[in-house]
Amino acid sequence: MKNGSLAAGRFRRKRTWRTAWEGMIPKLLLVCALVSVFTTFGIVFTLLLETSSFFQKVSLIDFITGTEWTALFSGTQQKFGVLPLISGTLLVTGVAALVAVPIGLASAIYLSEYAHRQVRKVVKPILEILAGVPTIVYGFFALTFVTPLLRTFLPDMSVFNALSAGIVVGIMIIPMIASLSEDAMNSVPRNIREAAYAMGSTKLEVALKVVVPAALSGIIASFVLGLSRAIGETMIVTIAAGATPNMTFNPTDTIQTMTAYIVQAATGDNSYGSIAYTSIYAVGITLFLFTLAMNLLAQYISRRFKEEY
Repeated sequence: MKNGSLAAGRFRRKRTWRTAWEGMIPKLLLVCALVSVFTTFGIVFTLLLETSSFFQKVSLIDFITGTEWTALFSGTQQKFGVLPLISGTLLVTGVAALVAVPIGLASAIYLSEYAHRQVRKVVKPILEILAGVPTIVYGFFALTFVTPLLRTFLPDMSVFNALSAGIVVGIMIIPMIASLSEDAMNSVPRNIREAAYAMGSTKLEVALKVVVPAALSGIIASFVLGLSRAIGETMIVTIAAGATPNMTFNPTDTIQTMTAYIVQAATGDNSYGSIAYTSIYAVGITLFLFTLAMNLLAQYISRRFKEEY
Protein backbone atom coordinates (compact mmCIF):
# COMPACT_ATOMS: atom_id res chain seq x y z
CA MET A 1 0.00 0.00 0.00
CA LYS A 2 2.84 2.33 0.87
CA ASN A 3 4.62 1.57 -2.40
CA GLY A 4 1.43 2.31 -4.28
CA SER A 5 1.10 5.69 -2.56
CA LEU A 6 4.72 6.57 -3.43
CA ALA A 7 4.17 5.61 -7.07
CA ALA A 8 0.97 7.68 -7.20
CA GLY A 9 2.82 10.65 -5.68
CA ARG A 10 5.63 10.41 -8.22
CA PHE A 11 3.08 10.16 -11.01
CA ARG A 12 1.27 13.30 -9.79
CA ARG A 13 4.53 15.26 -9.48
CA LYS A 14 5.59 14.16 -12.95
CA ARG A 15 2.21 15.08 -14.37
CA THR A 16 2.32 18.50 -12.65
CA TRP A 17 5.81 19.18 -14.04
CA ARG A 18 4.74 18.12 -17.53
CA THR A 19 1.64 20.34 -17.37
CA ALA A 20 3.74 23.32 -16.25
CA TRP A 21 6.29 22.71 -19.02
CA GLU A 22 3.57 22.40 -21.67
CA GLY A 23 2.09 25.65 -20.40
CA MET A 24 5.48 27.37 -20.81
CA ILE A 25 6.00 26.24 -24.40
CA PRO A 26 3.44 28.64 -25.99
CA LYS A 27 4.96 31.53 -24.03
CA LEU A 28 8.47 30.66 -25.22
CA LEU A 29 7.26 30.43 -28.81
CA LEU A 30 5.49 33.78 -28.43
CA VAL A 31 8.73 35.36 -27.17
CA CYS A 32 10.60 34.00 -30.20
CA ALA A 33 7.97 35.41 -32.53
CA LEU A 34 8.02 38.80 -30.79
CA VAL A 35 11.82 38.98 -31.05
CA SER A 36 11.59 38.90 -34.85
CA VAL A 37 8.74 41.43 -34.84
CA PHE A 38 10.53 43.87 -32.54
CA THR A 39 13.75 43.45 -34.54
CA THR A 40 11.89 44.48 -37.69
CA PHE A 41 10.37 47.48 -35.91
CA GLY A 42 13.81 48.43 -34.59
CA ILE A 43 15.34 48.35 -38.06
CA VAL A 44 12.54 50.43 -39.55
CA PHE A 45 12.68 52.92 -36.65
CA THR A 46 16.44 53.36 -37.05
CA LEU A 47 16.12 53.88 -40.80
CA LEU A 48 13.33 56.42 -40.42
CA LEU A 49 15.12 58.31 -37.63
CA GLU A 50 18.38 58.75 -39.54
CA THR A 51 16.62 59.32 -42.87
CA SER A 52 14.58 62.16 -41.37
CA SER A 53 17.87 63.88 -40.47
CA PHE A 54 19.01 63.50 -44.07
CA PHE A 55 15.83 64.97 -45.56
CA GLN A 56 16.05 67.97 -43.27
CA LYS A 57 19.08 68.98 -45.33
CA VAL A 58 18.21 67.51 -48.75
CA SER A 59 14.96 67.94 -50.65
CA LEU A 60 12.99 64.75 -51.17
CA ILE A 61 12.18 65.85 -54.74
CA ASP A 62 15.87 66.37 -55.52
CA PHE A 63 16.66 62.98 -54.00
CA ILE A 64 14.06 61.15 -56.08
CA THR A 65 14.52 62.98 -59.39
CA GLY A 66 18.20 63.95 -59.35
CA THR A 67 20.52 62.29 -61.88
CA GLU A 68 23.84 62.95 -60.11
CA TRP A 69 25.11 61.21 -56.99
CA THR A 70 28.28 62.61 -55.45
CA ALA A 71 27.45 62.27 -51.77
CA LEU A 72 31.07 61.63 -50.74
CA PHE A 73 32.35 64.83 -52.36
CA SER A 74 32.75 68.00 -50.33
CA GLY A 75 31.06 71.36 -50.34
CA THR A 76 28.99 72.44 -53.30
CA GLN A 77 30.07 69.38 -55.30
CA GLN A 78 27.75 67.15 -53.29
CA LYS A 79 24.76 65.94 -55.30
CA PHE A 80 22.10 63.62 -53.89
CA GLY A 81 20.07 62.35 -56.85
CA VAL A 82 19.51 58.66 -56.18
CA LEU A 83 18.48 57.72 -59.73
CA PRO A 84 22.03 56.64 -60.80
CA LEU A 85 22.13 54.18 -57.90
CA ILE A 86 18.63 52.90 -58.69
CA SER A 87 19.45 52.50 -62.40
CA GLY A 88 22.64 50.60 -61.55
CA THR A 89 20.73 48.31 -59.19
CA LEU A 90 18.00 47.63 -61.75
CA LEU A 91 20.56 47.08 -64.52
CA VAL A 92 22.36 44.38 -62.53
CA THR A 93 19.03 42.84 -61.52
CA GLY A 94 17.83 42.81 -65.13
CA VAL A 95 20.95 40.99 -66.33
CA ALA A 96 20.62 38.56 -63.42
CA ALA A 97 17.00 37.87 -64.37
CA LEU A 98 17.98 37.07 -67.97
CA VAL A 99 20.45 34.51 -66.63
CA ALA A 100 18.60 33.02 -63.66
CA VAL A 101 14.97 32.82 -64.79
CA PRO A 102 15.37 30.56 -67.87
CA ILE A 103 18.12 28.41 -66.36
CA GLY A 104 16.34 28.10 -63.01
CA LEU A 105 13.00 27.22 -64.62
CA ALA A 106 14.64 24.71 -66.99
CA SER A 107 16.45 23.10 -64.07
CA ALA A 108 13.20 22.87 -62.11
CA ILE A 109 11.37 21.27 -65.05
CA TYR A 110 14.15 18.72 -65.49
CA LEU A 111 14.28 17.82 -61.79
CA SER A 112 10.51 17.62 -61.48
CA GLU A 113 9.52 15.91 -64.74
CA TYR A 114 12.52 14.22 -66.33
CA ALA A 115 15.11 13.28 -63.73
CA HIS A 116 15.08 9.80 -62.22
CA ARG A 117 14.62 9.73 -58.45
CA GLN A 118 18.24 8.74 -57.84
CA VAL A 119 19.49 11.40 -60.24
CA ARG A 120 17.34 14.02 -58.48
CA LYS A 121 18.81 13.06 -55.10
CA VAL A 122 22.28 13.76 -56.47
CA VAL A 123 21.68 16.75 -58.77
CA LYS A 124 19.48 18.86 -56.49
CA PRO A 125 21.93 18.97 -53.54
CA ILE A 126 24.77 19.80 -55.94
CA LEU A 127 22.69 22.62 -57.43
CA GLU A 128 21.88 23.95 -53.98
CA ILE A 129 25.58 24.03 -53.08
CA LEU A 130 25.72 27.22 -55.15
CA ALA A 131 23.55 28.88 -52.51
CA GLY A 132 26.19 28.10 -49.89
CA VAL A 133 29.09 29.75 -51.71
CA PRO A 134 30.06 33.06 -49.99
CA THR A 135 29.08 36.04 -52.11
CA ILE A 136 32.56 37.54 -51.84
CA VAL A 137 33.86 34.44 -53.64
CA TYR A 138 31.30 35.08 -56.38
CA GLY A 139 32.55 38.66 -56.56
CA PHE A 140 36.16 37.70 -57.17
CA PHE A 141 34.97 35.03 -59.62
CA ALA A 142 33.16 37.76 -61.57
CA LEU A 143 36.16 40.10 -61.50
CA THR A 144 38.96 37.63 -62.24
CA PHE A 145 37.22 35.12 -64.54
CA VAL A 146 33.96 36.36 -66.02
CA THR A 147 35.13 39.90 -66.83
CA PRO A 148 38.35 38.81 -68.65
CA LEU A 149 36.30 36.22 -70.55
CA LEU A 150 33.74 38.83 -71.62
CA ARG A 151 36.47 41.30 -72.61
CA THR A 152 37.78 38.86 -75.19
CA PHE A 153 34.47 39.41 -77.01
CA LEU A 154 33.86 43.00 -75.89
CA PRO A 155 37.31 44.62 -75.71
CA ASP A 156 35.89 48.10 -74.99
CA MET A 157 34.08 46.90 -71.88
CA SER A 158 35.18 48.41 -68.56
CA VAL A 159 37.04 46.26 -66.07
CA PHE A 160 34.28 47.05 -63.59
CA ASN A 161 30.93 46.63 -65.30
CA ALA A 162 27.31 45.68 -64.73
CA LEU A 163 27.33 42.77 -67.18
CA SER A 164 29.72 40.44 -65.37
CA ALA A 165 28.24 41.37 -61.99
CA GLY A 166 24.72 40.69 -63.27
CA ILE A 167 25.69 37.34 -64.79
CA VAL A 168 27.26 36.13 -61.54
CA VAL A 169 24.37 37.44 -59.43
CA GLY A 170 22.10 35.46 -61.76
CA ILE A 171 24.20 32.33 -61.19
CA MET A 172 23.93 32.92 -57.44
CA ILE A 173 20.10 33.03 -57.41
CA ILE A 174 19.61 30.03 -59.74
CA PRO A 175 19.36 27.58 -56.79
CA MET A 176 16.62 29.65 -55.15
CA ILE A 177 14.51 29.83 -58.31
CA ALA A 178 15.13 26.19 -59.26
CA SER A 179 14.41 24.80 -55.79
CA LEU A 180 11.24 26.83 -55.14
CA SER A 181 9.93 26.20 -58.66
CA GLU A 182 10.58 22.48 -58.37
CA ASP A 183 8.74 22.36 -55.06
CA ALA A 184 5.78 24.12 -56.69
CA MET A 185 5.78 21.63 -59.57
CA ASN A 186 6.00 18.65 -57.24
CA SER A 187 2.87 19.87 -55.45
CA VAL A 188 0.84 19.36 -58.65
CA PRO A 189 -1.10 16.07 -58.20
CA ARG A 190 0.09 13.07 -60.19
CA ASN A 191 -3.40 12.33 -61.53
CA ILE A 192 -3.36 15.60 -63.51
CA ARG A 193 -0.24 14.44 -65.29
CA GLU A 194 -1.72 10.98 -65.89
CA ALA A 195 -4.85 12.52 -67.41
CA ALA A 196 -2.71 14.51 -69.84
CA TYR A 197 -0.71 11.39 -70.78
CA ALA A 198 -3.98 9.50 -71.32
CA MET A 199 -4.98 12.12 -73.89
CA GLY A 200 -1.80 11.49 -75.87
CA SER A 201 0.36 14.37 -74.60
CA THR A 202 4.12 14.05 -74.69
CA LYS A 203 6.28 14.57 -71.60
CA LEU A 204 7.29 18.02 -72.83
CA GLU A 205 3.67 19.01 -73.46
CA VAL A 206 2.69 17.80 -70.01
CA ALA A 207 5.53 19.78 -68.44
CA LEU A 208 4.91 23.03 -70.32
CA LYS A 209 1.14 22.97 -70.81
CA VAL A 210 -0.06 21.23 -67.66
CA VAL A 211 2.46 21.28 -64.81
CA VAL A 212 3.91 24.76 -65.30
CA PRO A 213 0.49 26.48 -65.57
CA ALA A 214 -0.77 24.54 -62.54
CA ALA A 215 2.27 25.60 -60.49
CA LEU A 216 2.44 29.11 -61.95
CA SER A 217 1.84 30.97 -58.68
CA GLY A 218 4.74 29.23 -56.95
CA ILE A 219 7.00 29.65 -59.98
CA ILE A 220 6.33 33.38 -60.31
CA ALA A 221 6.77 33.82 -56.57
CA SER A 222 10.18 32.12 -56.85
CA PHE A 223 11.13 34.56 -59.62
CA VAL A 224 10.14 37.57 -57.54
CA LEU A 225 11.91 36.32 -54.41
CA GLY A 226 15.03 35.52 -56.42
CA LEU A 227 15.07 38.99 -57.97
CA SER A 228 14.53 40.64 -54.58
CA ARG A 229 17.60 38.72 -53.44
CA ALA A 230 19.45 40.08 -56.47
CA ILE A 231 18.42 43.66 -55.66
CA GLY A 232 19.87 43.33 -52.17
CA GLU A 233 23.12 41.64 -53.22
CA THR A 234 26.17 43.49 -51.90
CA MET A 235 29.61 41.91 -52.26
CA ILE A 236 29.38 40.81 -55.90
CA VAL A 237 28.39 44.26 -57.14
CA THR A 238 30.83 45.98 -54.78
CA ILE A 239 33.75 44.01 -56.22
CA ALA A 240 32.75 43.56 -59.87
CA ALA A 241 30.44 46.44 -60.85
CA GLY A 242 32.50 49.40 -59.72
CA ALA A 243 31.94 52.49 -57.58
CA THR A 244 30.96 55.11 -60.14
CA PRO A 245 27.28 56.13 -60.06
CA ASN A 246 26.32 56.46 -63.71
CA MET A 247 22.86 57.10 -65.09
CA THR A 248 23.27 54.48 -67.81
CA PHE A 249 21.55 51.38 -69.12
CA ASN A 250 24.64 50.08 -70.94
CA PRO A 251 25.68 46.89 -69.09
CA THR A 252 29.30 47.22 -70.24
CA ASP A 253 29.75 50.49 -68.33
CA THR A 254 30.92 50.81 -64.76
CA ILE A 255 28.07 51.56 -62.36
CA GLN A 256 27.29 51.62 -58.66
CA THR A 257 24.34 50.00 -56.95
CA MET A 258 22.60 51.08 -53.77
CA THR A 259 24.22 48.31 -51.72
CA ALA A 260 27.67 49.07 -53.15
CA TYR A 261 27.33 52.72 -52.14
CA ILE A 262 26.32 51.75 -48.60
CA VAL A 263 29.48 49.62 -48.32
CA GLN A 264 31.66 52.39 -49.75
CA ALA A 265 30.22 55.08 -47.47
CA ALA A 266 30.16 52.92 -44.35
CA THR A 267 33.86 52.09 -44.64
CA GLY A 268 34.92 55.69 -45.25
CA ASP A 269 35.82 58.57 -42.92
CA ASN A 270 32.37 60.12 -42.70
CA SER A 271 31.73 61.70 -39.33
CA TYR A 272 28.66 60.67 -37.36
CA GLY A 273 25.68 62.88 -38.14
CA SER A 274 27.15 64.37 -41.30
CA ILE A 275 25.06 64.53 -44.45
CA ALA A 276 27.25 61.88 -46.09
CA TYR A 277 26.67 59.62 -43.09
CA THR A 278 22.89 60.05 -43.07
CA SER A 279 22.79 59.48 -46.84
CA ILE A 280 23.60 55.84 -46.05
CA TYR A 281 20.24 55.51 -44.32
CA ALA A 282 18.41 57.36 -47.08
CA VAL A 283 19.76 54.89 -49.62
CA GLY A 284 19.10 52.04 -47.17
CA ILE A 285 15.43 52.88 -46.78
CA THR A 286 15.12 53.17 -50.57
CA LEU A 287 16.56 49.68 -50.87
CA PHE A 288 14.28 48.50 -48.07
CA LEU A 289 11.22 49.79 -49.93
CA PHE A 290 12.31 48.03 -53.12
CA THR A 291 12.78 44.66 -51.43
CA LEU A 292 9.59 45.09 -49.38
CA ALA A 293 7.63 45.77 -52.56
CA MET A 294 9.12 42.67 -54.20
CA ASN A 295 8.24 40.45 -51.26
CA LEU A 296 4.70 41.82 -51.04
CA LEU A 297 4.33 41.21 -54.78
CA ALA A 298 5.46 37.61 -54.32
CA GLN A 299 2.93 37.07 -51.53
CA TYR A 300 0.15 38.64 -53.60
CA ILE A 301 0.94 36.45 -56.60
CA SER A 302 1.02 33.34 -54.42
CA ARG A 303 -2.41 34.12 -52.96
CA ARG A 304 -3.97 35.41 -56.17
CA PHE A 305 -3.02 32.54 -58.46
CA LYS A 306 -2.78 29.68 -55.96
CA GLU A 307 -4.45 26.48 -57.10
CA GLU A 308 -6.16 24.21 -54.59
CA TYR A 309 -6.09 20.49 -55.29
